[in-house]
Amino acid sequence: MKMMIRYIFCGVILMICSALNVVAQVQVVQEINPIAIYIGQQAKMSVTVTAPEGSKIEFPHFERTQYLVPGVEVLSAVGDTSSIDGKLRITRVFTLTSFDEHLYALPPLPVKVGGKEYKGNQLALKVLDVENVDTLHPNQFFPPKDVQNNPFQWSDWSTAFWLSLLMVVLCAFACYLFIRLKENKPIIARIRIVRRLLPHQKAMGEIDKIKSERLVSSGDQKAYYTKLTDTLRRYIEERFGFNAMEMTSSEIIYRLRERGDQKMIDELTELFTTADLVKFAKYETLINENDLNLVNAVNFINETKQEGETTEERIVPKLSEDDKKSMKNRITIKTLLWIIGVTVLCLFAYIIYIIYTLF
Repeated sequence: MKMMIRYIFCGVILMICSALNVVAQVQVVQEINPIAIYIGQQAKMSVTVTAPEGSKIEFPHFERTQYLVPGVEVLSAVGDTSSIDGKLRITRVFTLTSFDEHLYALPPLPVKVGGKEYKGNQLALKVLDVENVDTLHPNQFFPPKDVQNNPFQWSDWSTAFWLSLLMVVLCAFACYLFIRLKENKPIIARIRIVRRLLPHQKAMGEIDKIKSERLVSSGDQKAYYTKLTDTLRRYIEERFGFNAMEMTSSEIIYRLRERGDQKMIDELTELFTTADLVKFAKYETLINENDLNLVNAVNFINETKQEGETTEERIVPKLSEDDKKSMKNRITIKTLLWIIGVTVLCLFAYIIYIIYTLF
């Protein structure tokens, strides 16, 4: 008998310890934030249950706008589940609101864990009235106003106006400069490349021209000897370096005797003498005499020529002071046009931006 009582007593002790262990493993925490709201605002009340994994947890269910307590409505409820250190943690958040000024006592919500009911802690919610609202005279309240256009203010548009005026002035000035640029025609300085022939090449070219014109056999002997002696004079001037074009025939012969072959000088003297007689004394020569003088001129050129290569000379025309001034003016006008163009584009973009911000 005593042994049976002892077994029963031990079993009861084990059951009580097991129940206490289960209770210790289940926790229900009930919180609210904020604890005070104005009429119509919302507060969040959370109920967090911690229980062993695998436990069946049941929260109380509320319909939308159902009262938790008289004066406090439940708007919604959302849940969240997590597992920490082998324990299951479920949180249910209830959104509450109220439209009456009062201090409400929120009861602990019953939660069933494994068929057994557990409760959190009691809370309080303070609902405050909105200040400066005269609820006794509702006729003083007005409905919301319609969307109205802002009144015109010069300060909002003055910047865009003055910048637009400046842009118009710059465009007018640019048109004036463009007209000036069109009227001021560009100066084209053409650079020529001249092929410089040697003195004997020039002289032989002139003699070939005399032959092609058939002046040797023509009746105009004065024209023939004038062209022939002028060709020799230019050759002598370029070849020997003295101004043969301004000298008389005797002066040319005298200068040549100082540096030339006597036989060639004699033949050249006979040619110049004949030429002077034809030009100034109306002397008439025979055709064979004309041919002989032409041959003597060619021989003199061939005997005294200096061989070399023809050269090319780059001739840059010289501009007058007026031309230089005109070119500087064109460069200045073009530079101003570029600056004005960039400035006008920047002003236009900025004006569009200002107008866009106003609307």
